[in-house]
Amino acid sequence: MLKQSGLTVTIVICTRHRPAALRNCLQAIARLSPPADDVLVIDNSEGDPETVKVAGEFAVRYLVEAGAGLSRARNRGLAECGSDIIAYVDDDALPCENWLELILEPFSDPSVGSVTGDTIPPGVTADAGHFPPSRSLSRKDRQWFEIATFGGLGMGTNMALRKSACVEWKGFDVRLGRGAPLQISEESHAFASLLNAGYRAVHVPAAVVVHPSKPIDIERIEEEATCSVAYWLLLFFEFPGHRFDMVRFLSRRLRGESLTWPRDPQTPGEIISSGWRVRLKAGLAGALLYLRSRRLREK
Repeated sequence: MLKQSGLTVTIVICTRHRPAALRNCLQAIARLSPPADDVLVIDNSEGDPETVKVAGEFAVRYLVEAGAGLSRARNRGLAECGSDIIAYVDDDALPCENWLELILEPFSDPSVGSVTGDTIPPGVTADAGHFPPSRSLSRKDRQWFEIATFGGLGMGTNMALRKSACVEWKGFDVRLGRGAPLQISEESHAFASLLNAGYRAVHVPAAVVVHPSKPIDIERIEEEATCSVAYWLLLFFEFPGHRFDMVRFLSRRLRGESLTWPRDPQTPGEIISSGWRVRLKAGLAGALLYLRSRRLREK
């Protein structure tokens, strides 16, 4: 499919001091059929000899991005790649053998700017005969904003972007993602930005990567609640035309209403289901976090 389409693809892996996980990821990438045209490891540290060694074992490109944060690392990968498509996986993710073929297929339509696949935890078997059909989203869809910004298009550990769609885009918001002040949702913000620019997004459940889930504890819940409030404020001020859509969505979730579109998980999440003490604390801390983070985007 890749060769038939004439599109070239680079797989970008952002990593930081996890050479063992990176080796497993590169082993899985080496088994992809068809293979990528290029593989680029972005080391989001000052440089790590063990990471250099692992990248050398697989003869892939290696670059250092010392600026802290996953969004900065992803932006560096986007800037350093000349291929038509940039596909991202985390260093602890294992793409299935046909992942690249499936995630590239929708890009045969030039209106598609981003494609994502499903992410499953280790030990879960992906049943090739029982995947839901692919879903497409554009600005013409009534609920596109809430779907894109609140997890309805998948995760950043399993996504691909059209390089030409990103030319006039500011890139991943450096306030968002691991290692940034707001440690969540950099991919959701990116999907919404590209959709807002007129591109379509496609989710392909059959394009699977295996990725471990994080354990849940009260400290992490409170941290994510604070980041979520700050993220809501960011959306409120950056997408003024969709403020009503966002407030309506959050109101429905606070009332415990079910989603009307697919997302894994469908549950409201720890923030909505937590007590009022957590919510009030997160409201104040999140507002302060958003105000402090504004300076980063303005630079």
